[in-house]
Amino acid sequence: MIPFLDLKAQYRQIKDEVGAAIMKVVDSGAYVGAGPEGKPFEAEFAAYCGVADAAGVNSGTTALHLALLAAGVKPGDEVITVGATFVATTAAVLYANAKPVFVDVDSATWTMDPAKIEAAVTPRTKAILPVHLHGLMADMDPIMAIADKHGLKVVEDCAQAHGAEYKGRRAGSIGHVGCFSFYPGKNLGAYGEGGAIVSNDPEIMKTVRMLRDWGQAKKYDHVLKGFNARLDEIQAAVLRVKLRYIEGWTEGRRAVAARYEAGLGGLGIGIPKPPAHCRHVYHVYAIRSADRDALQAKLQEAGVATGIHYPVPVHLQTAYADLGYKAGDLPVTERIASEWLSLPMFAELEPGQVDAVIAAVKQAGG
Repeated sequence: MIPFLDLKAQYRQIKDEVGAAIMKVVDSGAYVGAGPEGKPFEAEFAAYCGVADAAGVNSGTTALHLALLAAGVKPGDEVITVGATFVATTAAVLYANAKPVFVDVDSATWTMDPAKIEAAVTPRTKAILPVHLHGLMADMDPIMAIADKHGLKVVEDCAQAHGAEYKGRRAGSIGHVGCFSFYPGKNLGAYGEGGAIVSNDPEIMKTVRMLRDWGQAKKYDHVLKGFNARLDEIQAAVLRVKLRYIEGWTEGRRAVAARYEAGLGGLGIGIPKPPAHCRHVYHVYAIRSADRDALQAKLQEAGVATGIHYPVPVHLQTAYADLGYKAGDLPVTERIASEWLSLPMFAELEPGQVDAVIAAVKQAGG
């Protein structure tokens, strides 16, 4: 069986370094908060993203939640986002007691369609929350222009886009604030939960640091109603090791994607077509097939594991029915959600394995 993801293959490369880093934390007695591992990791990750500052938190969902609060989103405000994403994007808006307002995505990039945004802006709109899906950044220049025109904040959901670029700028560095997940399966994954918030705005980052630590400006001086949301030191230590390798792993993913593109082109299926000005980091390699479920079943029979990201758009999920959306409201989102099929994607995939996946897709009728 060709696995969809093999985290053990990555671990084998860095086992000794990770083990030493974890034991250093255990021996130190400093386990929580931005300590001997957390502070350096924040500086190193900020430099990697091309921003002034970064703050570690306990998950990507928390990163979105606290970033929205720090950007000034208040109860009753509206946040424009997309349904072509994991539910955490929408959940974070609701955690801030704001209202998600969905717009459709572009049929070519599968990210937020800037042409749909202005029609969704109302006097209650406070922020735009684009999602950099599958490792491809949204079309940020027009999004920022619309935000500037209407006085809105832009919060980038970078959970799948570590190291992705748009016109030479890294994910998280273009909007007012960017949010990352370090869930184990991410391109930069911890060995547990974790996340980070990045920004060039010192006031946003000051607020973030208080919010993640019970709203404290200093010990026992609680200025804000905050949360227990710090990144623990063991995860920071693991991430520091992995950050040294992420560029090599990213190029490995891009090489796998290039091999897929060369082998799957012309089969009548949809394949990722990133714009020339974008660096796609391929957290997911999703193809589109009008008969997705049948194709998935045939690939399973051929020994190829696959996934679907995401079969039901957020606006049609039962949990969010009270937001008032119905089938047909986001036609592009709904169509591609019924067609997406994610092929195996990780840096350690061997060329022969990639070729076997391509052959299986061809044999299945594409």
